[in-house]
Formats: sequence, structure tokens, C-alpha cells
Amino acid sequence: QVQLVESGGRLVQAGGSLRLSCAASGRSITNWRIGWFRQAPGKEREFVATISWIAGDTTYADSVRGRFTISRDNAKNTLYLQMNSLKPEDTAVYYCNRSPPDDAYWGQGTQVTVSS
Repeated sequence: QVQLVESGGRLVQAGGSLRLSCAASGRSITNWRIGWFRQAPGKEREFVATISWIAGDTTYADSVRGRFTISRDNAKNTLYLQMNSLKPEDTAVYYCNRSPPDDAYWGQGTQVTVSS
């Protein structure tokens, strides 16, 4: 089984930057497509960005394209989300999961709060 643990979220002012991390442990995820998802208060969870672990090709939601960058470190088995030019509407709990998401891998997430 694979365990995914998110970290890096905090309170930040609008226009600021954050880098989220997702540490993977357990069996190999080199054949995964993996991504970041977020859920804002009162809203459904939504896709943010995905990356193919082995190929490195990426996809982004329109709302974050040009501001967020997804990447992975093979040696550390860690997924990242660099978030720049943050907006209050980016406030949410951010999760990493396989793409398409698998209910077996939802973790606690990490809270990102962007103040205006």
C-alpha cells in the first residue's frame, strides 16, 4: 500500500508564495499519474494539477495555470506544488492523490489560507 502525507500549508497574504509537499511511502509510485486536489469550504473537491511520475508531463486547472507549478523529486519520492501569486480564492485544504483519484489514498491534507 502507498501512504501520502501532505505538508507545507499555512496562512499567507495575497500575492505571496507557498510550496506544498506530498511525501509518498510504501510501494513504488513510478507508474502513477499523481496530482494535487483542493477543497474549499462549502465546495466540492476539485482538480488542481497532475504530473506523470515517470514522464513528467503536467496538466493544470485553468484557475491556477501560470501561477502554480507541479513537480516531483524521484530520489525523495516527494511531490511538490509551488504556488505563486496566491489569491484568496486559493484558500482550501490541499490533498495529493493518484489521478484519477483513488479513495484509498486521501490523506488529511494541508490547509492553505490566503488573506486579502
